[in-house]
Amino acid sequence: MGLLDGKTTIITGVGRGIGKATAEVFVREGAQVLGVDISGAEKDTAAALGGSVVPCHADLTKEEDIVAMVAAAEEAFGRVDALVNVAGTIGGRGGQSSYLSAEEYDLMMPVNLRAVLLACQHGIEAMLRGGGGSIVNFSSVGGINVESMAPAAYMAAKAGVHALTKAIAVEYGRQGIRANVVAPGFTLTELVRDVKSDAIEALKRKSALGRPGECREQGEVAAFLASDRASFVTGAVIPVDGGWSAQLP
Repeated sequence: MGLLDGKTTIITGVGRGIGKATAEVFVREGAQVLGVDISGAEKDTAAALGGSVVPCHADLTKEEDIVAMVAAAEEAFGRVDALVNVAGTIGGRGGQSSYLSAEEYDLMMPVNLRAVLLACQHGIEAMLRGGGGSIVNFSSVGGINVESMAPAAYMAAKAGVHALTKAIAVEYGRQGIRANVVAPGFTLTELVRDVKSDAIEALKRKSALGRPGECREQGEVAAFLASDRASFVTGAVIPVDGGWSAQLP
C-alpha cells in the first residue's frame, strides 16, 4: 500500500527540481498526477514516470490557464484530492538600490503569490465537489525569517503564502479541506548551477546538518501532508531546511 494510493493530485512546476521530484514521490506512493509546467518539460516528466502522470501545459500567471488546469484534472481523474503548488521564481538581487524595487515586486508576485491564490481558489472548488482534499503550498525559509541573499519581494511573497495557507486552513477546515506549507531551505536544484561556488558553500553552512537538501526530501514531506496520515495537520508551516531556520545567525 502506498501512502497516496487512489489519490488524484495536481502538482505544478514538474518540469524540473523540487516539482519534478515531488511528482516522482507521489507516483511512487500510488497517486495519479496532473503534472503542470510552463516549459514543455512536463511532457518529459510524464514520459519518464509513466501512465500515472498526465502532462498539462499552463502559464500560472493567467487565471484562464489555472481554470483549464483544474478542469483537466477533473476530466482525467474525475476529482481532485490534492493540490501541490511548487512552481515559483527566485528572481535576482541587483544590489541594495533595487532591494525594495517595484520591478522586483512585479516579478515575484504573479507566480509566487497570485498564482498560488488562484490555484487554491479553483482547486478548492473542485475539492468541495469531491468532498474535501489537501493543499500543500511550497514557500521558503525566507518567508519565515530574513535571508540576506534573497530579494525582499521574494520573502514578502513567500510570507504571503504562509498567511494565505493558514487562512484557507481556517476557512475551509470544516468542509474537509486541509492546507499546509512546506518551506524548503537550500536545496540542490538545477538552478544551483548558476550560483557561484562560494555562495553555495555559504548556503550549505546554514544547515545544522551541514549539507543542502535534496529535491526528493522536499517531496517526501509534501506526500505525507497530502496523505490521510496527516489527517489532523492543517495550517502548519513546516521548514524542511536541515535546521537552518532553527538557528540564530
